[in-house]
Formats: sequence, structure tokens, C-alpha cells
Amino acid sequence: MNISESHEKELLVAKSLLENPGLAAKITNLIGTPIEKGLDLLPDDWSKNIAKVTEKSLIKASDAAIFTMKDIPGEESSNIWHKLGVAVSGGVGGFFGLAAIAVELPISTSIMLRSIADIARSEGESITTPETQMACLEVFALGGPSDLDDGSESGYFAIRAALAKSVAEAAEFILKKGITDEAAPILIKLIAKIAEKFGVQVTQKAAAQAVPAIGAAGGAIINTLFIDHFQDMARGHFIVRKLERVYGYEVVKDAYDALPKNG
Repeated sequence: MNISESHEKELLVAKSLLENPGLAAKITNLIGTPIEKGLDLLPDDWSKNIAKVTEKSLIKASDAAIFTMKDIPGEESSNIWHKLGVAVSGGVGGFFGLAAIAVELPISTSIMLRSIADIARSEGESITTPETQMACLEVFALGGPSDLDDGSESGYFAIRAALAKSVAEAAEFILKKGITDEAAPILIKLIAKIAEKFGVQVTQKAAAQAVPAIGAAGGAIINTLFIDHFQDMARGHFIVRKLERVYGYEVVKDAYDALPKNG
């Protein structure tokens, strides 16, 4: 089964968003300094603490971000308002430096998750379904190519395959039982896996903010770039999912793999 020409063009857009380029490259272009310089300025215990901060941020975001939105599939997403909200929180974080990231990250992550859900809705998803809600969380694992990643499971479909079992289990459990204390361990298991990937992107963001003279204005700009990156990931992800609802997973994956990587 072949996909239509118009859908192939959409899939090409999705692949160009999902595979090019990584957040580190975008930040380096923005600040004009290799991100490795900022990585050297991060605290020695950064890698130990970032897992806790990212996991906590995703849990807080999943508790609040999606459930206040109206379920109107196909409604255009309002990306600019979410960018403004994240820019403000990034400005505060930039002013107070790395010490503020534990406070700022849960706020910006919640705004980003709401923006991701907004994009999902604009691509025809029903945001009240547990499957869509888990797919929204999944976006935080889709960071794009990165030298900081371990090299495994870095492609779009590879990451989805690695998360598939946990995503399906969490969605099925929540569908049957709802968001309850009983569901928490299954959701936390999924969030822990996503946090491993999201932590790479947060480290890149923090490294940029650690560069001297970035300050509040720089923090706002970097946070805007941060949400812009995940909005791109979300747009690509939910275009793919939309096409999968038409053609099925395998057909879309084969068509995606056949497209040129650089879009």
C-alpha cells in the first residue's frame, strides 16, 4: 500500500523536523559558542541530580498540563503563547542561574507539555484519551540527534519502539483505572525512561545557560529555542501518528525510512 503524494509531502516535513538538527547544534548556532564549553562549567554532581529534576518535572507536568484543555481535535495550535510563557520562566532561570533550574524546569516543562498537547489536538488527536496523553509525554524523549546521547535508540522510530511497551501499558492501565495512586507506578516507570532522554536536552540547555554573560535575556532566548525544538518534535510526531491512523504503522514507517534523511 502506497501513501498519497500529499501525505508523502507531509511525511517529508515530519522527517525533516524529527531528524534535523539536534538541540545542541541549534543552541551553538544561537550563542556562537560550542556547547562543550558550557558543559565544562556544569557542577560535578550535575549528571547525578539531573535525573531526579527531569523526572520530577515530567511528573508535575503530567499531573496538570493536559487536563485543563478543551478536547477539540483539529483546532489550530497557539504555539506563540506557549513560547512566551516559557521565555518568561527562562528569563527568571537565566537571572538566578543554574541554581534556579529545579524551580524553573517544572514550570517550563508543564507549559511545553501543554503546547505539545495543543499540537496533538491540531493534528486530529483527542487529548482526553490516555493513548494521546502518553504520546504527548513521549515527545520529550524525541530530542533529535545528539553527541551527548549514548548512540543507541536515537532515531525516531527506534525511540518509539524502545518506549512502546511502557507507553501501551500506561495507556491501557489509565484507560481502565484512570489517573489514580494505583496507576502511579506504571506512569512513573514510563516517565523514568523518557526522563533519560529528556535529561540530555536539559543538560544542553543548562550548559548554554552556564556560559558566562548569558544572563536573564539569554535564559529567555534559550528557553524559547528549547520549546521551539520540542514543538518541532511534536509536530513531526503527530503528523506521523495522523498518517498511521490512515495507513497503519508499518506502511508509514517504511515510507518514512525511504525518504531522504535531510528532508
